[in-house]
Amino acid sequence: MLPRTCSSENWSSGIGKPSQVDFLEAGSGETVILIHSSVAGARQWRSLMDLLAPNYHLIAINLFGYGTTPPWNSKGQQTLEDQARLVAPFAAADGSKFSIVGHSFDGAVAMKAAAMFRNQVHRLVLVEPNPFYLLRLLGCVEAFREATALRDVIKDCGARDDWRTAAEVFANYWAGAGSWNAMPDDRREKFTAALVPNFHEWDCVMHEETPISTWAKDLPDATTVISADDTVGAIAETVRLFREHMPHWRFENVSQGGHMAAITKPDLINPVIQSALL
Repeated sequence: MLPRTCSSENWSSGIGKPSQVDFLEAGSGETVILIHSSVAGARQWRSLMDLLAPNYHLIAINLFGYGTTPPWNSKGQQTLEDQARLVAPFAAADGSKFSIVGHSFDGAVAMKAAAMFRNQVHRLVLVEPNPFYLLRLLGCVEAFREATALRDVIKDCGARDDWRTAAEVFANYWAGAGSWNAMPDDRREKFTAALVPNFHEWDCVMHEETPISTWAKDLPDATTVISADDTVGAIAETVRLFREHMPHWRFENVSQGGHMAAITKPDLINPVIQSALL
C-alpha cells in the first residue's frame, strides 16, 4: 500500500482548490475510490484495502486538511462539489468505469462525486451517509435539529479555537456516550487535531440544495447503503428517507457498531462492502 500525491491540473475556476491530493494506492483491477469519514483520513480503509487488493485497484484519497492534502484555504463556504472535485484526478480520461465507497460525511461527498461522473461510476457504496440538508428539505424536524445542535457546537467551539470541547462532544455523539473519557490522552490529542477540517465540512452537508429526486436520477441504480441498527437518530432518519425515495437501491444493515462501525467493526462492514462491489 503506497502513499502518493496526485496533481490536480484541471480544476474549474474557483477558490479553495488544492494543487495536490494525497492518497493511498493498492491492488489491481477495476478502480475503486475510497473516501474517508471526518477525523479519520484515508488510512481508515487499510483493512478494507488489504481485503480487496487482490481484485481491485484501490485509491483512498485524503480530503481537504487530511494527510498532506492542503486544508481548505478559502473564507467562502465549502460545498460538496468542492470536496467531490478531489476525485477528478482519479477518473480515467478514457471514460472507463470505476466505483466509489464513502463513509459518513464522505458518503455525501461520494454522492456528489458519483453524480459528477455519472457516466463512469459503476457502483456506489454509502456507509452511514450524512447529507443532513435532506432532513431540512423533507421536513424531518427532530432529526435535523439533532444534526444542527452538533453542527453548532463544532462551529461555536471552532470559532474560538476550543477544539478540545468540540472533540469531546463530537466523539460522544458519533461513537457513544463515554467515548471521549475512554480514550487515552495521546489519542485525544490526535483526535482533537484531526477534527479541525470538520469546521468547514458542516457547510457542505447543511447547505446543499440538490433535491432527493435529482439524486435518484443521477446516482447509479447499483447503489448500496450500509447502516448500523444502533446508529444515531439523524443518520437513521436519513437512511429512512433513502429507503422511501430510492426503493431500487440496495440496503444492508449490521447489528452493532453504530455510526463508526466502518472503523471500529471492520470485520462486520468490510464483507458487506465487498459484496456490494460484486
